[in-house]
Amino acid sequence: MQLFFVRFLDSAEPWQTGFQDPATPVMEGIINLHNDVMFFLVVIGFLVAWVLARVCIAYDESVSPSADKTVHGTTIEIVWTITPALVLMIIAVPSFALLYAMDEIIDPAITLKVVGHQWYWSYEYSDYCSDGSEPIAFDAYMLPEDELEPGNLRLLEVDNRVVLPVDTHVRVIITAADVLHCWAMPSFGIKMDACPGRLNQTSIFIQREGVYYGQCSEICGVNHGFMPIVIEAVSLEDYIRWISSKIELAEESV
Repeated sequence: MQLFFVRFLDSAEPWQTGFQDPATPVMEGIINLHNDVMFFLVVIGFLVAWVLARVCIAYDESVSPSADKTVHGTTIEIVWTITPALVLMIIAVPSFALLYAMDEIIDPAITLKVVGHQWYWSYEYSDYCSDGSEPIAFDAYMLPEDELEPGNLRLLEVDNRVVLPVDTHVRVIITAADVLHCWAMPSFGIKMDACPGRLNQTSIFIQREGVYYGQCSEICGVNHGFMPIVIEAVSLEDYIRWISSKIELAEESV
């Protein structure tokens, strides 16, 4: 039984074609950049379609029976060279700002280590080790259908959720124990490869409480589609209580 069960669920919906609701500043930036780029794509698409239609009509055999001998136009060539360059420069400014924000690692308050296995995820909270004690660590397996509780999502629920506080800078260190995996959380705007022998890192700043679902996004074997990711974002007070209970269980087991 999860400690914090009744919360808003962020997961994909049937026939969904758009983004999930953003829960981090990075995902908000991705959606805003997507909307900005789509504006240029729509305008350019209509412009190209209009030019093609005009050419087909103006140079139809019934309208212009003799072929046009024009092969060069300096003015139009300058226009269709400079205009795309300006468009790309306009798009590049927010793109570079977003890339910088995604790569920036602010001094984290919490570090979460993620290890991909065939076919489950392991998590480790290493900030709470003291006097040589073992860190808080657990495995997260997908729940089979006969163990699902009301409100759980089929093929997306796990037996041990990752609990993280909101409004807190979290560093995530990702690796794999066997083959390539990918730790992806759509609502966070995160899709980070888990590579054996390599540590990749990213940062999370969750802005609202809820339960967030993701999946492995790198084909890693026969059960690739059955290693979901579930993160439960809670208030800092609830997170402290959850961590305290984990520490007490660890001390009792020693």
